[in-house]
Amino acid sequence: MLVGTMNDNLSADSITRGLETHFIGQRVLYYPRLTSTMEVARQEAQRGAPEGTVVIADEQTAGRGRLGRAWLTPRGNIALSLVLYPRLADLPALIMLASLAVVHSMEAVTGLKSHIKWPNDVQINARKVCGILIETGVRPDRVNYAVIGIGLNVNLRPGDFPPEIQSLATSLSQELGREVPRLTVIRSLLVEMEKLYLTLMAGGSLYEEWRDNLVTLGQRVRVKSAEGIYEGIAESVDRDGSLLLRGAHGQLTRIIAGDVTLRE
Repeated sequence: MLVGTMNDNLSADSITRGLETHFIGQRVLYYPRLTSTMEVARQEAQRGAPEGTVVIADEQTAGRGRLGRAWLTPRGNIALSLVLYPRLADLPALIMLASLAVVHSMEAVTGLKSHIKWPNDVQINARKVCGILIETGVRPDRVNYAVIGIGLNVNLRPGDFPPEIQSLATSLSQELGREVPRLTVIRSLLVEMEKLYLTLMAGGSLYEEWRDNLVTLGQRVRVKSAEGIYEGIAESVDRDGSLLLRGAHGQLTRIIAGDVTLRE
């Protein structure tokens, strides 16, 4: 049961004021209600918005998850999209950056431990608390832009989830039994994202920590990808984020993208 309520009003000024970053989150576009933060962030990127521009909405009515799925964000959650201009070689690491930043910031603010389910979900106690979507505009020799979208369940009660996902999803408030200040989470998240992005820009690697946070590895899984459906043991991940799946006959399949479910 949730205890108490808080004044958790967001604004561009409340997010940027005193934020300890150099560029990520120094320009924030805030909307009380928006169809999709990804759409607005993409438009901003195509117009040459400063790197680190953040689009955030209190309520998102037509958000998108991976594989064309809907991602609705009612008031009380976090829906934000971040504009970056990374190097081509760093594109595979953006999913690592985003998921690790969520893990770091959730633990810093709430003390909750979380894990990453390959490729882009963050889970607490085996239930999804955050989804991540990355869209890019790429030429053969360079990246025009990248947009990282993060949807984080913050202050949702169990009954707020659609019946079909109530057993699969959770929120920070549900895990803690009290409401969580979204502003604190957002500001922490932006700081963590910049730290990790600067690590990449300096030639560092996020691969080892990301791999070690993957709850999928070592598990018997079923993967649905564009190429087909595969079953086996999730043996490892490549440095580009691909999943390495060991099949029943010993064959090793490299999967770039797909949906994973655990098998008994």
